[in-house]
Amino acid sequence: MKKNLIIYLTFIGLLGLFTGCEEDGTKVVILANPIAPTLKTMPDLTLSRANAGEVLEFVGTPVDPGFQASANYVLEACAAGNNFADAVTVYSGVQDTSIKITQSDLNGILLKLFPADAVSSADFRIRSVLVVDAGTGAPGTTADPMVYSSAAKTADVTTYGLPRLDLIDSGLAQKIESAKGDGKYLGYVKLDAAKPFTLLDPDSGISYGASGSALAVNGAGITVASSGWHRLTVDVNALTYKVEEYKIGLVGSATPNGWNSPDTKMDYNSANGTWYINNVTLVAGDIKFRLNDGWAWNLGYYPGTKDLTNLFHNGDNITVEPGTYNITMTITQPTGPTEAGSCTLVKL
Repeated sequence: MKKNLIIYLTFIGLLGLFTGCEEDGTKVVILANPIAPTLKTMPDLTLSRANAGEVLEFVGTPVDPGFQASANYVLEACAAGNNFADAVTVYSGVQDTSIKITQSDLNGILLKLFPADAVSSADFRIRSVLVVDAGTGAPGTTADPMVYSSAAKTADVTTYGLPRLDLIDSGLAQKIESAKGDGKYLGYVKLDAAKPFTLLDPDSGISYGASGSALAVNGAGITVASSGWHRLTVDVNALTYKVEEYKIGLVGSATPNGWNSPDTKMDYNSANGTWYINNVTLVAGDIKFRLNDGWAWNLGYYPGTKDLTNLFHNGDNITVEPGTYNITMTITQPTGPTEAGSCTLVKL
């Protein structure tokens, strides 16, 4: 009798458990064709430094999967017609009906894709990432999220560059920029000893040149002692300037001049901030990077490693096989004696 009672009570308990689950549970049914978010309106995207603080608004509608669900929204931009293959994120968060951003913030983001001070055609969309639950790996979970995107909207975008000074008569289209907009400018420029240059502020129309060792409005052309890359700093408030040789080169037993100077000089890509040399022929041996044919500033493997992404001051030699290479080098810490960087060696 006791045994039968235990079985009976167990059955009642299980029945109550299943009944409770059925009563307390919420059945979630997703639409056969969930309604994607939309990007309804976009602001005028003619951006300018004069209106840098203005707040712009993108308006959209939320995703509708047929039930109440949390979603993250991403406002993306890409070059028109590129199907968001190179998209940049303008906004990411839970808001989609009113996405607000200042002109200056949007300009900084779009400069990753588009040239400054020019009109470009761009596509925008809102992408929703829908997560129902986590941990099971089923569709709609963090392991397999459901993603729905709005149709793209195309618009003309005018971005603006940082305040700049253009080099006039240097022989190349070059500029130096003011990162903080405080009248202090910096840049790496390629100069010709036979071509004196002046500096023009394209916003104000003011021209700067030299007056002895000082900077002067409508001053004379600035000259350098030797041709090649230089680090140019200018302060238009204090009317000062400084031009310093800044020539990054390859040195080592694998290079044409071995461990002797002059080094095999590299060029600078101002668009992505990398130093590079293409189609350079090396023999079996070692290389290092150094500045101005001297050892005060030089980069090699971080001691004890063979990692090209971790170059450091006075590091170990970089061993190469014979061949023709394209080499790029990025300086991540320019100031010695703790200079650091990374490089790529592509054998052709």
